[in-house]
Amino acid sequence: MDVIELIKKEGRRQGLSNKTIITYTFCVKKFMNYNKQEIKFIKKQDIKDYLDYLLDKGATGNTLNVYVSALKFLFSDVLTKRIMLNIKYSKTPKNLPTFLTKEEIKLLINSITNQKHQLMIKVMYSAGLRVSELLNLKLEDLESEKNYGWVRKGKGNKDRLFILASSLKQELLDFIEKNNPKDYLFTNNKNQKYSSRTIQEIVKNTAKKLKINKHIHPHTLRHSFATHLIENGYDLFSVQSLLGHNSSETTMVYIHLANPNLTNIKSPLDSLT
Repeated sequence: MDVIELIKKEGRRQGLSNKTIITYTFCVKKFMNYNKQEIKFIKKQDIKDYLDYLLDKGATGNTLNVYVSALKFLFSDVLTKRIMLNIKYSKTPKNLPTFLTKEEIKLLINSITNQKHQLMIKVMYSAGLRVSELLNLKLEDLESEKNYGWVRKGKGNKDRLFILASSLKQELLDFIEKNNPKDYLFTNNKNQKYSSRTIQEIVKNTAKKLKINKHIHPHTLRHSFATHLIENGYDLFSVQSLLGHNSSETTMVYIHLANPNLTNIKSPLDSLT
C-alpha cells in the first residue's frame, strides 16, 4: 500500500493546498521511518510515543500540532481507521514544564537495575542533556580530568560545554575501561547506537513502576537539571549557557519552578518589619 500516494490523492480530492499535502506527506514519512511497522498494525500508543519522541527532541507546540493533523488525516480520512487523536499541543508554553524533585530523581535513578542504563540516565540528568545529545556522545567529547565534556553539533548545529558530575567521574572511567567504546560512548548489545525510544522506555517504565504521578519523559530530566541548578543558587546566565539556550527568556521559566525556600528568596513583606 503506497500511503504517500493515497495522501496526495485524498488531499487533492478534498481541495487541500499543495503546501498542506507536501507537509502531510513529509510528516507521515517521518513517522513511518520511525515506527518501522506495517500501517495496519499501528495503534494509538505508537502515535503518542512518536509525538513524545518529537517533544524530547525539542519540537514546538506548532510543530507537534502539524504532525497530529497529518496523522489524523492519514488514519481518519485516507485509511478510515478509527484511531481517535484528541491531542492538541499548546502553541505557546502556557503551562510550566514538569520536573522531578531531587528526591524523585534519586529514586528514579536508584530504581534502574541495568547498570549501563542507570549510568546513561545519570549522565543525562547530571549534564542536562537532550536525548539526541546523550546518544551522540563520543569518548573524544569527554574531558574527564577537567570535569566537563562537549556536545558537538547540538540543537541549532552548535557546540557547547557541559559539566561532568564529580561523583560520576570514576563510574564513567570504569565503564570506559570495561567497555572500550570505539565510536559512540553508549551502544547496545549489538554495538550499535541506542535509539531514542530505548531511553523513553527506560524513563517511562521506571517512573510507572514507582507510580510517580507526573507526565514524565526523558526531557523531564533536563527540566529537573535546570530547576535544581536554580535551587542550588546558580545564576540564570550560567544555566542558560549550560542548556544552550539562545535567549535568557527561554531559561527564565525555571525560576518559576524552583522552590523559593531553596533559592533564598524572601517576600518583600519581610523587609517591612
